[in-house]
Parts: sequence; C-alpha cells; structure tokens
Amino acid sequence: MKAMFNSLRKELLAPLVRRPRPLQVAALCWREAEAGREILLVTSRRSKRWIIPKGWPIKGQDGAGTALQEAWEEAGVQGKSTSEGPIGRYIYDKRDISGVKLPCEVLVYPIKVRGLDERYPECDQRERTWVPPKTAAQMVTEPSLKAILEQF
Repeated sequence: MKAMFNSLRKELLAPLVRRPRPLQVAALCWREAEAGREILLVTSRRSKRWIIPKGWPIKGQDGAGTALQEAWEEAGVQGKSTSEGPIGRYIYDKRDISGVKLPCEVLVYPIKVRGLDERYPECDQRERTWVPPKTAAQMVTEPSLKAILEQF
C-alpha cells in the first residue's frame, strides 16, 4: 500500500504542484585580447562573489536585449549580442533580502564588448575584472556556469 501511494504521489501529484523555476537572463561578456579571449566578471552586490551580469527578463525585450541591458547596468558594457539564442543555461539559488533561497534558471547570451563606460548605474556597487575563460570558471561558484565558461 505504501509503495502504491508513493508511486501515485511521484507520478501524479508531484507534476501538478511543481512549478517552473523563475527565469533570469545573463550576459557572458567577452573580448579578444593579445593573450586570447577574456571574460568580464563582476561582483554580486551583497555577497561580493564573482558572477556574470544577469537579471530578470525585461518586458518588450528579447533575451539578447535583456542580457545587453544587464551588462550595461552592472558592468558598463558597450557591445552587441553575438548569438540569437542562448549558448547555455544554469541553475543557481538566488537569496532574497530575508535570506530565503529561490532556485532560478538562467539563460546565457554572449555579448562581444566594444568598450566599457566608467559611469554606469551600479558602478559604485560592483567590481569588474577581465580574466581568461578557464580562470573565470574557477572564480564562479555555480557548476553549470563553470562548464559554460570553460567551453567558451
């Protein structure tokens, strides 16, 4: 009886109450340097860990447009998307102000950087740095994002 109940719960009830993860959009900002390709990382505002710019979808913008907007707001990026679709996706736990974790799915769009503004909306809240892709992969914490960076 217990096995039957567990089977019913797993196969019938779980899909009914499971909700899709909230979706965010990220910008994998890159440039060609003398030593090879480099990735732009920024610090998160609260924990100061290294991340790529990301945010919630913007109404009226596609994913690439949202990624470009987030890259400018968080890192002062002037650039353009180099792909019509995402080049990868990863999951991370976003903490709200109260500390509650919310698992989010993030679609990653590549942004080729032409320049960086010195003044941008979050310039006083974040640091930014250019690093090779393998170094970037070592600096971020999300395993799936590490893989995207290593393969880029």
